[in-house]
Amino acid sequence: MIIVFKPGTSREQVESLVQRLSAAGCKPLYLPGDERLAIGAIGDERLLASLRLESHPQVESVTLVPSSHKLVSREFHPHDSIVNIGAVPVGSNRFIVIAGPCAVESREQITQAAELVQRAGASCLRGGAFKPRSSPYAFQGLGREGLELLATAARGVGLPSVTEVVETTDIEAIASYADAFQVGARNMQNFSLLKALGQQRKPVLLKRGMAAEVKDLLLAAEYIVSEGNDAVILCERGIRTFETATRNTLDLSAVPFLKQRSHLPVIVDPSHGTGRRELVAPMARAAAACGADGIIVEMHPDPAQALSDGAQSLYPQQFRELMQGLRAIVAAVGRTL
Repeated sequence: MIIVFKPGTSREQVESLVQRLSAAGCKPLYLPGDERLAIGAIGDERLLASLRLESHPQVESVTLVPSSHKLVSREFHPHDSIVNIGAVPVGSNRFIVIAGPCAVESREQITQAAELVQRAGASCLRGGAFKPRSSPYAFQGLGREGLELLATAARGVGLPSVTEVVETTDIEAIASYADAFQVGARNMQNFSLLKALGQQRKPVLLKRGMAAEVKDLLLAAEYIVSEGNDAVILCERGIRTFETATRNTLDLSAVPFLKQRSHLPVIVDPSHGTGRRELVAPMARAAAACGADGIIVEMHPDPAQALSDGAQSLYPQQFRELMQGLRAIVAAVGRTL
């Protein structure tokens, strides 16, 4: 429910109604706006209706919000949100690039990767310390040692770091090393993990599940925001379809749809979206053109020796070419790289 107040309503009168809503067991939210004071109210709709807010002398209108993902919707928050990963703003006029290897494999590998992506102009360093894999026999990551190596490499080149969280028990350790949590496709609907991340103060990069509809992604984000952490970045990373030419089908139509429905920043993962390194650059340019706020891509100093996702990892020269090719597209849509 969105409650809009009449012109001339004082802050004290608004606060009086907010207290009334709280006393009734509803959750009031202050909504930004230049022309009218407005608040949102979340709670049992029958209880909200019983308050008869439309008859309040200072209330101009009461609008029910049918969406089940109210907090991340534009109805409750019409302006774009900017989420900071360290000092890097996501959702502003800057198109951000998060790059690095799929997994942290050694000190030498992640240090070299950090230097390569920083020199090419990337915004953040990525690297997995805990790796959920389809096969139990595949490389599972270095764990806490990987976190330490990632943090050291990122600090060495002055970039914030992003790494995946798989278990709620790892949250505290990751929070002490990384600048942002990444929730992978397999955990998009791990609701206990989402609730725990909602109680953190660091941003969450939330990837769309392989078989998830767009509304499922928004509902997953709602889980995090409803717990108090509104620093969520949505990520389109491809879905499974009948098409087998690529690893997944990168659903770029989801980007403008999400931007229309939600105030949260949206980025694209062309590496997992295609699974083929030769397709990463064209789809990254397409992501910039369709309004994404950035991309997250895999780059390895030596993809032939990568312990995971080598086929979709860019060679250093390919990553430099990707960055150069993005500049014209990003400028054409009124952004900077």
